[in-house]
Amino acid sequence: MTAPVLGKLAWQPAADVPELLAPPTRDALGDLPAYAAAIDPGLADTAAFCAEYDVPMAASANCVIVLGKRGGESSYAAVLVLADDRADVNGVIRKHLGVRKISFTAQDDAVGTTGMEYGGITPIGLPVEWPVLVDEAVVAAGLVVIGSGIRASKILIDGTELAKLPTATVLALAQR
Repeated sequence: MTAPVLGKLAWQPAADVPELLAPPTRDALGDLPAYAAAIDPGLADTAAFCAEYDVPMAASANCVIVLGKRGGESSYAAVLVLADDRADVNGVIRKHLGVRKISFTAQDDAVGTTGMEYGGITPIGLPVEWPVLVDEAVVAAGLVVIGSGIRASKILIDGTELAKLPTATVLALAQR
């Protein structure tokens, strides 16, 4: 695989640099055509990352974990939207998941349930029963930067590959 160029990063095939991936991400990556690059972990948050490494916000996608509740039952889901969009959590996402109440998962809970670092959570390697809701703009964006499961690196992957994740559903999730 010839590494693509995006921003000021040295992208390498992710399979060749397993140390740049959290264990659940590494285990789930399989043969996905993805690339990874090391970054300063202090710059893992999207705005700082994009500014430092010259990656457009529109080429960066954020993964957030939500917790829905209905009738005493709780369920997690991952939501992936472009960095310059906001997820419609209380509208589209809540209705799609069929829950009465929904909220962003607390940091400790997100880290504990995913096995990933906060600020690096990615849809690749999440628990197999979790739905992964991917905004249609992420799929249409072409190459996008996502977390790697750790704060010290990022993954570069085509948005269409994220739509192929086993529990992925593509929806219009963003408030624009």
